[in-house]
Amino acid sequence: MQKCHWVAAVSVLGVSIALGGCARDPEKRSVSELAVIGTESLLRTDSDMQKLLNKFASFDAKAIEKTTPQEARQQPTMAAAVKDVLEDQKRSSSPESLVPGVTTREISIPSPSGSMPATVYTPPGNGPHPAVLFFHGGGWVIADRKVYDGGARGLAKQADAVVVSVDYRLAPEHKFPAAHDDALAAYRWLARNAASVGGDPERLALAGESAGGNLAVATAIGARDAGLTAPKHVLSVYPVAQSSTDTASYLKYADAMPLNRPMMLWFIGQVTSSPADVQDPRINLVKADLHGLPPVTIINAEIDPLRDDGAQLEQALRTAGVAVDRKVYDGVTHEFFGTAAVVKKAEDAQAYAGQRLKTDLAK
Repeated sequence: MQKCHWVAAVSVLGVSIALGGCARDPEKRSVSELAVIGTESLLRTDSDMQKLLNKFASFDAKAIEKTTPQEARQQPTMAAAVKDVLEDQKRSSSPESLVPGVTTREISIPSPSGSMPATVYTPPGNGPHPAVLFFHGGGWVIADRKVYDGGARGLAKQADAVVVSVDYRLAPEHKFPAAHDDALAAYRWLARNAASVGGDPERLALAGESAGGNLAVATAIGARDAGLTAPKHVLSVYPVAQSSTDTASYLKYADAMPLNRPMMLWFIGQVTSSPADVQDPRINLVKADLHGLPPVTIINAEIDPLRDDGAQLEQALRTAGVAVDRKVYDGVTHEFFGTAAVVKKAEDAQAYAGQRLKTDLAK
């Protein structure tokens, strides 16, 4: 039996968005339903992506939008699903074996708010290497750099660059703009201290996934405005780029896995304090002053509410005269980028992103 529910989006986002309708309560969906949710999504989902989604669905987790932030941080992740699929395939799930040659070490980055834990991924070969600052996803509320190890580690290999993946402060304990302030502080530190991690301070870049994809672009804007060393490239993977949830992709994939429309409302509700926050150009990137930014690469998944955020950001960057290249990978979903160990399109996307970074970082 269908359950009709309506979300008063204005109370969550502070903007007038018609959102809601009739749908099964996410908490009442069966595992099999979650695995194949959305007929159109199922028809276009690559078999390896679907296998991963099936594993993720088998965790039978509570819908994030029905949890507290503390509970949400304990929920199973796509990274956990990758590990289980590898074990099902009798393959090693050790990150070192999946991306051989990349070594890691832990550091702490100072900031006005305190120290930020970070992981440094170093590719094989003699340095100094270009340095890429990487921001994890999770809606600015959940996850950490360890959950997003797959993407950061893959970029270190594919871009032949030192990747510094940082844990910024999370909401709701630290509301907007805490994460954005930490991101800029981390970049300021890297610009001054790249040599300490084996990086070249003249060859810097920014990268991130989802909320981190937003942070990458927002940090490039902040670096420009603060007169810091300009990054040579920005990689933004399925970024949050605008404030409306009524785009065609939000409507089409409202119930998608592993990210859906109610989850995005929940994330924004946790991270923002006022309607002004939602419209701030650090969140609403398509309304920001984008002039003078370095080349940007945008990667999107087809089966993702945020697909059209990437399209809108691409257009806004072109209008501002910024060199931009965007690639949409069909048959895959949000969070696919870090799953290269089990999803072929993720391997392809990491290679593409790495080449884009490598080209500009060589200049």
